[in-house]
Amino acid sequence: MNSNSCEPARCVVAMAASVGGLNALSVILGALPADFPAAIAIVMHLSPDHKSLLAEILKCRTQLAVKQAQTGDMLCNSCVFVAPPNHHLTVVKGGVLELSTSSAGKIHYARPSAEPLFFSVAEFYHEHAIAVVLTGGDGDGSIGVQIIKEKGGVVIAQDRLTSRDFSMPETAIKTGDVDFILPLDRIAHKLIQLVDAGRGLKGSH
Repeated sequence: MNSNSCEPARCVVAMAASVGGLNALSVILGALPADFPAAIAIVMHLSPDHKSLLAEILKCRTQLAVKQAQTGDMLCNSCVFVAPPNHHLTVVKGGVLELSTSSAGKIHYARPSAEPLFFSVAEFYHEHAIAVVLTGGDGDGSIGVQIIKEKGGVVIAQDRLTSRDFSMPETAIKTGDVDFILPLDRIAHKLIQLVDAGRGLKGSH
C-alpha cells in the first residue's frame, strides 16, 4: 500500500468495535469488493500490552488492502487502516492519518477511542463521512456520531440480535443520530449502496 500511488479517498468509513469486534469486522470487510471506492479507518479496543495482529488477521479475510495505521498514511480508496494498540487515530488535513502518543488521555476508558477518529473524519469529510458503530461495551463513539450527523454524514449501528455486546451500538442509537440499525450481514451492502449512490464521489479534500 504505497501512499504515493494510491487514489486519495473522497469518502471515508470510520468503524468502531470492541467485544466481538473481530468477527464483526471480518464479516463486513469480507463482503466488500476489492475496488470499494472509499477508505476505511478502524478503531478497536485492544490490550495495550501486546502487539496487535488485528491488521494481519483482517488482511486474510478481505480483498481490500489492510495495514496497521501509521502517522503520515494517506486515506486511499479500497484501503483499510487499523489503529494500533495504545494510540488514538485521527485524520488531519489532506486525508493524512496521525497517531497520538501512547500517553494521550483515555476516552471512555479506551485508547484508541472512537471519538477522536469520528470527530476528525467529520471535520474533514462532512457529508462524505460514514460512521459504523459495532458490537462493544461502554459508550465509545456516542459523542462522535453526533458530530458526524451535524456535519452531514451518515451513521450505521449494528443491531442488538447480532451484537455480542450491544452497549456501544445502543448508546449511539440513543443519541437519535443513527440513520440505519442493521444486522451484521447487511452492513456491507448498505455501505456499498451509500458509496455507489455518489456519496463522497463528488468534490475533493
